[in-house]
Amino acid sequence: MSAADAPSAASAQLEVLLELMRVLRDPQQGCPWDRTQTFATIAPFTIEEAYEVADAIGRGDFDRLRDELGDLLFQVVFHTRIAEEQGRFDFAAVASALADKLVRRHPHVFAEPSEVPVADLHVSWEAHKARERAADGLHGVLADVPRALPGLARAAKLGRRAGRVGFDWSTPAQVRAKVDEELAEIDAAGDDRAQVTEEIGDLLFTIANWARHLQIDAEDALRGAALKFERRFERMEQAARAGGVPLERLSAAQWDELWCAAKRS
Repeated sequence: MSAADAPSAASAQLEVLLELMRVLRDPQQGCPWDRTQTFATIAPFTIEEAYEVADAIGRGDFDRLRDELGDLLFQVVFHTRIAEEQGRFDFAAVASALADKLVRRHPHVFAEPSEVPVADLHVSWEAHKARERAADGLHGVLADVPRALPGLARAAKLGRRAGRVGFDWSTPAQVRAKVDEELAEIDAAGDDRAQVTEEIGDLLFTIANWARHLQIDAEDALRGAALKFERRFERMEQAARAGGVPLERLSAAQWDELWCAAKRS
């Protein structure tokens, strides 16, 4: 297939996908499960598929990434089909709005082509987004930060937004001091479960913003730590199986020995 054929092939495949979705949602002959779904019931699957995409990227599995991107696209098609049935909008309207937005937010490419430093691009992008929020009647600085974001990612995004209007720590060291303060408040909460829960939330929020000040994505850092733990634990399982010892019968000392060996490997 030549480069010139690629757009027509993509359009054809997209139309096939849209038609499949219409069949799945057909009131008489469609799939019983697909027919009963709503925006609200599908939303958790949409979020899950986005995580699956991120996981495939993190693992460097590009065959799986292709499949997961397809699953994520299906979620978009599913939502737009429900909207079309309700007379709200269709896939063409979604694609058109996205194209308009991309052109609007890239004036240095489409309006007056010019070389712009990456740092200035970020400022320009955020300024465009702020004007769009205002045009939509969202005047609060934090108004449209999605509540469905993962906790650490949302905490960092809230911190960034507040920082743009001057409400922020000045240096990473100041945030680090706040971490110590939050730890002390957890200790002071004693056995008050509700208070401990609140203070741990404050600690996690602070850590997310400490990472932000260090220019580290807290969500990515935690995902990496979890993956590292997963790999080390799998090595411990393999070592235990090789030694013929069930995991449930390992002593604390044996677990520690296996952990140290997994770290060394």
